[in-house]
Amino acid sequence: MGRLCAVSCALLALLPLISAPALHAQTSDTIYRCTDGKGALTIQNGTPCPKGSKQTTQVIEAPTVVPAYVPPPPIVTQVPKDDTPAEPVAPPPTRPEIPKPAKLADEDRLPPPPIFQCETWENLTYLSENFEPKPRCVKLQTTGLSGDANNGAGAACEMKYDMCWRVPDQTACDGWKQRQREIESTWRYAPGEEKQRLQEEFARVTTILNDTTCGSQQR
Repeated sequence: MGRLCAVSCALLALLPLISAPALHAQTSDTIYRCTDGKGALTIQNGTPCPKGSKQTTQVIEAPTVVPAYVPPPPIVTQVPKDDTPAEPVAPPPTRPEIPKPAKLADEDRLPPPPIFQCETWENLTYLSENFEPKPRCVKLQTTGLSGDANNGAGAACEMKYDMCWRVPDQTACDGWKQRQREIESTWRYAPGEEKQRLQEEFARVTTILNDTTCGSQQR
């Protein structure tokens, strides 16, 4: 009984010595088991057995100390600055400069040039300064020898002429004003050089309205 108590007490006494370094040491520990001549067993941590004792050793690896978890710094994502210059926005179309009317007395003003009302073969009307506009080539439907329009070969067209007549002198100024409005509405959506040409045409028609008897009617 006393022998068992000696062994148990020795084990209990060594437990704090065994466990405490295991929590903090970074290297292995050697446990010595010592049996004396009377058969009493003692366990020693890191200290060899005394002379005359039977000694056995056991190497215990110290547990790896895991460092406390430190969260990584937050990742800040920065949107790269776009240094690309913005494409210039085309300004809205502006009205061309209107020519100033000439300082003419009413008796010195002349009637406006003739203007004509024209009608196409499709019954569309328009104003023109040309009494004989160029003919239009209207495409014809061709058929094959069997009479099938889907098997028609080649292409053909028929020349169509617009019918024009002169606007009466009493309403000629109204015709020129309408002509001015038609040109202005067209140049707003015309591309490039065509827009410049139409603006020049608008200025020419405006001059006719300003410097003829139409100008005296506008005052």
